[in-house]
Amino acid sequence: MNRTIGYIVLAVLIGFMGGYFIFGTPSKKTDMEAHSQEGKRQSQIWTCSMHPQIMQSEPGDCPICGMDLIPAESESDEVTKGQFKMSENAMILANITTTKIGSNSSRGQTLSLSGAIVANKEAVAVQASYFEGRIEKLFLNYEGEEVRKGQLLATLYAPALVSAQQELLTAANLKKTQPSLYKAVRNKLKLWKLTDAQIDKIESSGKVREHFPVYANVSGTVSEVMVAAGDYVEKGAPLLKIADLGTVWAVFDAYENQVSLLKEGQSITVKVKSFPDKRYEATISFVDPVLNASTRTVRVRAVLKNTDGQLKPGMFVTGMLHESSGIRDSALVVPESAVLWTGERSLVYVKPDSLTPAFELREVHLGNTVDEGYTVLSGLEKGEAVVTNGTFTVDAAAQLKGKNSMMNHNHKEGHSGTSHEVQMTPQK
Repeated sequence: MNRTIGYIVLAVLIGFMGGYFIFGTPSKKTDMEAHSQEGKRQSQIWTCSMHPQIMQSEPGDCPICGMDLIPAESESDEVTKGQFKMSENAMILANITTTKIGSNSSRGQTLSLSGAIVANKEAVAVQASYFEGRIEKLFLNYEGEEVRKGQLLATLYAPALVSAQQELLTAANLKKTQPSLYKAVRNKLKLWKLTDAQIDKIESSGKVREHFPVYANVSGTVSEVMVAAGDYVEKGAPLLKIADLGTVWAVFDAYENQVSLLKEGQSITVKVKSFPDKRYEATISFVDPVLNASTRTVRVRAVLKNTDGQLKPGMFVTGMLHESSGIRDSALVVPESAVLWTGERSLVYVKPDSLTPAFELREVHLGNTVDEGYTVLSGLEKGEAVVTNGTFTVDAAAQLKGKNSMMNHNHKEGHSGTSHEVQMTPQK
């Protein structure tokens, strides 16, 4: 009997121990997992796909746009150094699209040059003083005034001219006995650009004139006033520059990689920003043989007719040379919308892997303008995908993640660790 009770007690103890190991351990494991999930949930940061500057420790609505917050991506989502990820939801909402770059295959190729209207220097006359003296009065005081030939420009007090007039009056009394002296004195006054009528008037009046007029030699527009009333000028000193604006120059800056496409006599279509509906057809009259070492550009010039006077010096213009200029079809072309301009560099965002929503900033060297895009000289390879829509959204995400962006890009860090020299081709 006692043995039977012992067996029963032993069986009960074995049952309790088995139940503990079977049911007690999973319960402890479940509690640990619950604590782990709770800790993970508490460390999760929530953000807005449209306003990534919003960071909260719990889910909810964006205080700016009211959208549901989404889990923020951790630093472990970074693919490689210099790259960063964006959520698929953020990409969809920002309508970010990419385009694979390739060779230019269209026939409407165009080389675009930027420049400005300047006065035709071949038609600019310098109005000089033919005798030294003090400017008593200046009748033209600002640039842009219209001038007619023979118009009074200024009056001067010239001591030497006063003495020469006294000599003339003395010689006039002796012209019958000493005609050669009289003639010499008159010629002296003519060298100072006094006319026969002016000399005769001095002689007939018998009075010395103290203030002498200066008359315009040509008609045109005053392009520069070089003196002021009260100034003392030397003989031959410039007073004014008068430009004939019946023709003007369109002067463009061409980068050195574009020089081989340009030559004198080439047809060029000129658009003036002030008159977007007008087109001026011209020919290239001059290509500067010297490269500007500081800007790495060459000046290109075309002459435009300006009979109506609408073209004003200083106006911005764009010159376009079409496919007959010999632009190559094989060049890589990046869409214009993909390029970010910083004033010193040209940048694009590249999506290295089509399956991963990761981007990296790339500095590129661009050449000619072709078909609403730019030829790529370095920085990109054929087949690479660049962001063509939503570029600024991608750049904002890069700034918020502390990655290279157009505002803080180190130009020494180029593609594959190389440095790319950058030349900006002005946009159309």
